[in-house]
Amino acid sequence: MAKYILTFIVGGLLGAAAGFAVGLFVYPHIFLADIVGTDTVENPAGRKVVAKGAFVHANPSDPIHYGKGGVTVYADLLHLEADFEVGPGPKYHVYLVPEAKVTPSTDVARTMFVDLGRLRAFKGSQNYPVPAGVDLARYPSVVIWCEQFGVLISPAALARE
Repeated sequence: MAKYILTFIVGGLLGAAAGFAVGLFVYPHIFLADIVGTDTVENPAGRKVVAKGAFVHANPSDPIHYGKGGVTVYADLLHLEADFEVGPGPKYHVYLVPEAKVTPSTDVARTMFVDLGRLRAFKGSQNYPVPAGVDLARYPSVVIWCEQFGVLISPAALARE
């Protein structure tokens, strides 16, 4: 009898853990996949473009973690362009990173990155204010980073204008 109770408890715990893990990956697809960013840049002609870049699929053998689209950095604003897209997932953030070439093996979490905030949509244009005092010349890359699992989603090397 004790063997059946133990089996029931272990099975219940394994089932709950599997359900939680599936929920982490399914939740963004169900509730956030249809949200498309539509932010615009106020007075783009009056702003100085500091750098531009394009997000890339950092690890082509990984079909889940990908990104594409353009990014424009102004003195006080980072703008993800309308063609921006990443594969959905939990707790993605936009980071300025002091590394020129960011790869899946780069330990982004140990760099002196600047967190511009949580990604608000997996597609479309979005604006992220750059905090005052940030020297953009020291940050040659922008990355989309999954804080939940510490995984690089997509890097963009910035070309100075």
